Amino acid sequence: MFNCQQPKALLQACPVYRESPLTRLSYQGQNILFKDESKRMGLGSFKALGGFYALARLIAQALEKQTGKAVAPGEYLSEKMQATAKTMTFVCASAGNHGLAVAAGAKIFSARARIHLAETVPESFAARLRDKGAQVMRSGANYEASMAAAIKDAEQTGAVHLCDSSWPGYTEIPRLVMEGYTVIAEEMRQAFQQQNNWPSHVFLQAGVGGLAAAITFMIRAHWQVQPKIIIVEPELAPCLQQSIHKGEICTVSGGVSNMGRLDCKTPSLLAFDVLQHQADSFVTVSEQEAINAASIAKDLGLATTTSGAAGLAALLKNRLVNSRPLVFITEQAAGEIEATG
Repeated sequence: MFNCQQPKALLQACPVYRESPLTRLSYQGQNILFKDESKRMGLGSFKALGGFYALARLIAQALEKQTGKAVAPGEYLSEKMQATAKTMTFVCASAGNHGLAVAAGAKIFSARARIHLAETVPESFAARLRDKGAQVMRSGANYEASMAAAIKDAEQTGAVHLCDSSWPGYTEIPRLVMEGYTVIAEEMRQAFQQQNNWPSHVFLQAGVGGLAAAITFMIRAHWQVQPKIIIVEPELAPCLQQSIHKGEICTVSGGVSNMGRLDCKTPSLLAFDVLQHQADSFVTVSEQEAINAASIAKDLGLATTTSGAAGLAALLKNRLVNSRPLVFITEQAAGEIEATG
């Protein structure tokens, strides 16, 4: 399903790519591994990897179709790539981080980006998108409405709809986004193999599930020592948990979670297909538990949001004895980076 060597080769040719920190910190006597994605590629979240990689591959595929020749990683910033990119427009809906990754990638390659935002997304974030050269459209009262607008936009204008969720008939582009995330798991695999200090449990927060599924796939396929994998969702949006329980994709109802980037009511088809077979368990965390975890993360020197600390919240809720847990800080705190998601 995913080939981590492709995004790894491309990203290593990108001047802003750096491995994100993997650190071991102690809280109340328990050692916890943290994979900190809060400064990834200067964009404040793991989504920088997926959006950038998918956009780059889509431009390369367009150029390869024109020339009949494969584009090597070192050629991604070539004049031919730039010329092809200038003819392309990418559209998406976003609550924050994915849109920023698409906007930043489009700017690097000289493509155009149009990002649809719900009315609830702060204007400060819209300004950040515009600073990246993106056109911002206000489209509806919630994320679902902005998604519908982005789909309609692509259908009417011929733009490329670069979404990080998947459904029947729309899987290849979100697969590329998820393939970009596999770099995170490969970075960790190399570190753990060198240190021979593998985690016993991995806590992965999930919205539509793209990150969780990409990391889970890589762990099951390539890690020498297999941990327990726990998928974490807000109590107000357990779309994966309920879908797995029913054995099919379902949409959940509920209020608005303070874990905004995880407040997704329908999971990604690709994520569901991976996680139903390869994850060990699904848990939820409350609004207050996420707030407490973000505060604890800050005290540990990891400034993040309630979404970014959801995995930590689940670990603290389900305290493990004689374990080596791994959690992810998926985004930087609001205030340090505005309205990420």
